Amino acid sequence: MEAQPGFSEERFQAACRELSQPAPAPGGAWQLLVETMGIGIYRLYHEQSGLYEYKIFGGLADCPPELLADVYMDLDYRKQWDQYVKELCEKIYDEKRIIYWEVKYPFPLSNRDYVYIRERRDMEVDGRKIWVMLAKSTSLPQCPEKPGIIRVNSYVQSLVLESDGKTGSKEWSICFPQRSAEGLL
Repeated sequence: MEAQPGFSEERFQAACRELSQPAPAPGGAWQLLVETMGIGIYRLYHEQSGLYEYKIFGGLADCPPELLADVYMDLDYRKQWDQYVKELCEKIYDEKRIIYWEVKYPFPLSNRDYVYIRERRDMEVDGRKIWVMLAKSTSLPQCPEKPGIIRVNSYVQSLVLESDGKTGSKEWSICFPQRSAEGLL
């Protein structure tokens, strides 16, 4: 059975438009955390939730965007290089492709887990080839919360890639990852 898409065409188009936007202006609501090796990481505090939203702008000079997109989507490969993966799998429930991901945290912190949908589209926009990956939390009775593990219910990510015109890629990513107060232990 093939999984049904979980994101609208407009959501993919909106993510593509972000790639054309400049990085946040200094002194604005977004705070620059770090800028190194051509990559800038910004965060925005959401007072109501106590969470931060992150934006990343930059590029990788020696890595083509299609390879980056393939690596992002390859869960088996992630298990090889990411030492913090405790469990990571993809299943189809209710015609949706669901990912379960448990992340190991060091003592005394509790592990976190994510249940989310994601989708990749390779798009042609104004004559440019763009790779877009979208992900967001979901909840299903088939993936109940586990005792002692903190469920991240607010996970949202967009990753947009295109060629830098040479051998590398430029990218834009946004992530709204975690609950804060419960994430302390």
